[in-house]
Amino acid sequence: MRKEDLNLSLIVSCQPVPGGAMDEAIFVSGFARAALAAGARALRIESAAYVAAVRAAVDAPIIGIVKRDLDDSPVRITPFIADVEALADAGADIIAFDATDRPRPETIEALLAAIKARGLLSMADCSCLKDAERALEAGVDFVGTTMSGYVGGPEPVEPDIALIAAMRQLTPYVIAEGRIRTPEQAAEAVRAGAGAVVVGSAITRTEHVTSWFDAAVSTAFSQREGATLAIDIGGTKTLAALVRGTQVLAERTIATSRQVGPDAWLAAIAEQAQSWSRQYDRVGIAATGLIDDGRWSALNPATLAIPDAYPLAAQAENLFGKPAFAVNDAQAAAWGEHRFGAGNNEDTVFLTISTGIGGGVVVNGQPLLGLAGHFGLIRGPTHGQAPLEDVVSGRWMAAEAARTGHPAEAPEIFQKAREGTDWAEAIVAQSAARVALLCRDIQMMFAPKRIVIGGGIGLAPGYLEAVRAQLAGLAPHLAPHLVAASLGPHAGIIGAADLAGRQR
Repeated sequence: MRKEDLNLSLIVSCQPVPGGAMDEAIFVSGFARAALAAGARALRIESAAYVAAVRAAVDAPIIGIVKRDLDDSPVRITPFIADVEALADAGADIIAFDATDRPRPETIEALLAAIKARGLLSMADCSCLKDAERALEAGVDFVGTTMSGYVGGPEPVEPDIALIAAMRQLTPYVIAEGRIRTPEQAAEAVRAGAGAVVVGSAITRTEHVTSWFDAAVSTAFSQREGATLAIDIGGTKTLAALVRGTQVLAERTIATSRQVGPDAWLAAIAEQAQSWSRQYDRVGIAATGLIDDGRWSALNPATLAIPDAYPLAAQAENLFGKPAFAVNDAQAAAWGEHRFGAGNNEDTVFLTISTGIGGGVVVNGQPLLGLAGHFGLIRGPTHGQAPLEDVVSGRWMAAEAARTGHPAEAPEIFQKAREGTDWAEAIVAQSAARVALLCRDIQMMFAPKRIVIGGGIGLAPGYLEAVRAQLAGLAPHLAPHLVAASLGPHAGIIGAADLAGRQR
């Protein structure tokens, strides 16, 4: 085929979620035929096996790729000459490869030589304009924006329209690819100068599209229906709020009197929220400690002394006269960040680092409840001597400062560290190093797309950077992706409210 044959075309990427329900040749071939019947002019297919299956079913141009996770290189897309050969044998017309400037097993020039030797066209998957310049100089036929946003740092949500326009100044053979999810975005890519536009997940990944619609529909339902009385019971204070979707319509803070117990805490909340009684349909409660099927138990009695298996949800239903759902506060915050904050609706682990360490896990769109996520209480890193939070948290930092003869609370310690004071820098570095080890272990256990860090210590200026610095030497496919929490102190009540609304 000629390069001109691909211009002014829609390309559909038929790549199922690995291991998903559609990850079979019959479905990939079906997606390909359906896409072409609806107007697509070319296809992007992953793996030699799927290229061969699709080639047997259609005669349209196929861009072939192979994805691999390598131990010694971050390059995933068609890293080897052997991959080029396999794709060529399978029937690909164009072979795409990662053209980013990173350590790689084969040079761009070697891959291009192998592609040209088979009489095929080539596509360079680029992350920036420099990648495109190098690839064009080496003799590539097409440049694509495929890797923009995927070589480090936070992943963007929108397509890189600016990069499309910049590449168009170099060549007319620009293929726009990456995060193009709507017809409007595809049209914008064309207006920016793209010669062809690739759309993938929005057409052929049912799981992704369903999650986008689920998020939109769930938010709309929660906004259309009544609000939720959301309650966050902590060791020193309780926050009660009227929540609709991500909107906190009103809130009140109540001191948690440690001596009186949960019956009195709920009664105090009911009194403060009485004026809202006609404005909410349900109650969502986030509380420190273990929540198991609505029953509340203390994991650390020093935080709050709670009667074992206290029927928190049932007592709230009796008191407020509305359906009630209870969840651990960090698990609620994890869900809030996953759905509406920094978790970006992907597999997420949330860590709140403050006077202690709390945590929550969301996998495959579901929160893990009960004991899951109580990372502050694990004892492996301390060889069984104490919970991890006892050598990381704000309490530990203050105790360590006092031990070294510099009595100070966490905010002052961070200030001193920013000023370059040795003893304060050492305390912050020790805490950050232990959290970095925890994040490495979490990555190996759950492989989340991102670990969201919150809490007064976790979000203190310089702390997240200190944790990231401890992880700098890891191979990209092993390194956790750390991001700062974005919902602040409202993460728990927003998450609890949303979870309560899902209990139908």
